[in-house]
Amino acid sequence: MLVLKFGGTSVANAENITKVKEIIAQTVKDKCVVVVSALGGVTDLLLEALDLAASKDASYQDKLAVIEERHINTVKALLPVTHQSACLSKIKSELNVLESLVEGAYLIGERTPQLADKTVSFGELLSAYLIAQYFQAEGLDAVFKDSRELIKTNNTFGKAAVEFDLTNSKCQEYLSGNTHRINILPGFIASSVTGNATTLGRGGSDYTAAVIAGAINAEELQIWTDVSGMFTANPKIVRQAKAIPEISYQEAMELSHFGAKVLYPPTIQPVLAKGIPIRIKNTFEPQATGTLISKGQILEGGTVRGISNIPDIALLSLEGPGMIGIPGISKRFFEVLSLAGISVVLITQASSEHSICVGISSTEADKAETAVNEVFAYEISLGKIKPVIVEKGLAIIALVGDHMKSHQGLSGKMFSALGKNNVNIRAIAQGASERNISAVIDETDVKKALNTLHEEFFEEQVKQLNLYVMGTGNVGAKLLDQIQKQQAYLKKNLKLNLRVIGISNSRKMAFSDKGIPLKQWRKEVDEGQIASVETFLKTIKDKNYRNSIFVDNTASEVISQTYADCLRESIAVVTCNKIACSSAIENYQELKSLSREYNAPFLFETNVGAGLPIIDTLKHLIASGDKVHRIQAVLSGSLNFVFNNFNENTTFQEVVKQAQEQGYTEPDPKIDLSGIDVMRKILILARESGYPLELDEIENKSFLPEESLETPDNKAFFASLEKHEERFKKQYQQAKKNNCRLKYVAEFEDGKARVGLQEIPAGHDFYNLQGSDNIVLFFTERYPDQPLIVKGAGAGADVTASGLFADIIRIGNF
Repeated sequence: MLVLKFGGTSVANAENITKVKEIIAQTVKDKCVVVVSALGGVTDLLLEALDLAASKDASYQDKLAVIEERHINTVKALLPVTHQSACLSKIKSELNVLESLVEGAYLIGERTPQLADKTVSFGELLSAYLIAQYFQAEGLDAVFKDSRELIKTNNTFGKAAVEFDLTNSKCQEYLSGNTHRINILPGFIASSVTGNATTLGRGGSDYTAAVIAGAINAEELQIWTDVSGMFTANPKIVRQAKAIPEISYQEAMELSHFGAKVLYPPTIQPVLAKGIPIRIKNTFEPQATGTLISKGQILEGGTVRGISNIPDIALLSLEGPGMIGIPGISKRFFEVLSLAGISVVLITQASSEHSICVGISSTEADKAETAVNEVFAYEISLGKIKPVIVEKGLAIIALVGDHMKSHQGLSGKMFSALGKNNVNIRAIAQGASERNISAVIDETDVKKALNTLHEEFFEEQVKQLNLYVMGTGNVGAKLLDQIQKQQAYLKKNLKLNLRVIGISNSRKMAFSDKGIPLKQWRKEVDEGQIASVETFLKTIKDKNYRNSIFVDNTASEVISQTYADCLRESIAVVTCNKIACSSAIENYQELKSLSREYNAPFLFETNVGAGLPIIDTLKHLIASGDKVHRIQAVLSGSLNFVFNNFNENTTFQEVVKQAQEQGYTEPDPKIDLSGIDVMRKILILARESGYPLELDEIENKSFLPEESLETPDNKAFFASLEKHEERFKKQYQQAKKNNCRLKYVAEFEDGKARVGLQEIPAGHDFYNLQGSDNIVLFFTERYPDQPLIVKGAGAGADVTASGLFADIIRIGNF
């Protein structure tokens, strides 16, 4: 025989009750027991009405009116007119009794546990009765049976204990003696051996079904709810969570204890001893397999079966030198919590006996603090024990699985994954059975922690990177287009899932938790909110996604000053903005230090040479023990383009304008032509080589007239270039006469750096450098005479974007 239980959402309204009928009619062929909850929300309404009445608030009548309306409308929606009269008459009669009870509470101004039990019992009684009437009207062989006649308890109102011997015999007698195929019983309610109405507490309807299943040795207990079984994690928090096909009783109880709300652990007890399987099914997706909970270990499936969490946790820590070696301290600590009615959900103690730490509900933290300090007042006054320390705003996360004890390294894998995402562990607990590993973390980190662990233990090793892109100019736009084209490839071949969560330019910004659709990112941004750097960065922190990456495509000093805050939040930074790395040496060193401390990559490959692997090559040289003695480089693709195209047939002004139009220069070309950009690049290379150089220590031999350098805007700058054309022509002709070419060269040697225009003779590595190419020559201990050379396109939006993209992928492989 099957026992089926349908919860409040499954019987919330007429439409859902129709689904329940279809499930039973189609799937149950033999005799069965159907246990139902009250219509969704009715139990809360009953308690609210009783509370209002007990506080002398006449508005309790409004709550009762809503309850009456709900049931009458449900009857009218389900039953044919010819069947409604008798059903409505019975329901109104019961509602009259209910009204009299609540009115009594109003008159005496008091709510007792016994009265509360009697009042809330009407929810399940009315629900079960009208569902039985509906089934009968639909031609099903169904009958209503009052659970109070079968399930007997003590007189502990609110959470009565079942008298199993008497209950079992009554259930067996009833079900063996009637011939109806579908027996519909109200859940949650029972009666004491003295005849008083009682309730079974939290999870009561599940418990009713389990008690009956155990009493009659049911073939299977089915719990129908609004989710398709027990999931590997909370699907509302972890979108990739999936239903667990099969799980053991012990694993199910662990997951339920740690927040998986499909089951309440005590409900399993009556069927556990008899080995009756429990199946969790979805009323709204009945074709889904659901989860089968059964006796013994499940051999198939992963080592970790699920990840769960308990919110609203507070840590209580009792510590002090007076605890060491003193028997009875732990006893007194737990005893005072027990006497105060406080449930402990996690325990951890240092082997030094210097401290004991427990996790409790945050709502009970203040009560616990007062009680513990009172009990240990004498020791506290002597300084042997400190006043109890209370930390709120915490949560517990737990890995659960029967096979965890036979696999080494799970704890390390768990804590390593959390650490990489800056999830701080406040306390750790693991039972001797090793069926679960629990950790206490900040409540704001729960979503990130669950997603991180789910990715680590359950997903096909596809790492999700959450990008926040600042700047949508030439480089930013190219980067977004490149990501859009490569998303499918990266997911398939590199197991990287790139989601762009936020995009901002100087005017507007847009966010999407599911990822901005990159085929229409321009439209999304245009329709977004007003841009604000502060709001953009606050949103990144508030969303608190794992593997978050801030991508800076700007040349803004203000944006560069936000990197430190990002790194402190374990948000990786990828940037083509050279300002941060060429700022004061203390700032550069702090950013590098923060990156190491918070395990947050800080990558700036595109600061030098756009997409060329110049910095990456240099890092590998240094990491492998090599030492840089000298660097020679042409580091400005813009200036190389200008001097490669400047000749007798062009003017200097024309070539500079052409470079600007083709995106080789900054919007203000004076930045490139002044040499400041090259100074920043050689400075970064010097620093990455291990030399603490400052920008103002670099010698800059500018080829521009002072007048050009001091112009206020682009118009005046180009006019100045035109005015001094003869000077530029003279420099060009002198170089040509000497069989040389003009190149803007950066050099570093013996801790000193300089930049300036040089005449490069034929045969030199720089002589044939074409277009906007860059070239760097590293002279090191291992490459003293023949330098290590990195050469290629060093300017342009496409190659700069590809360099940023490469840094993002580096983080994905980190």
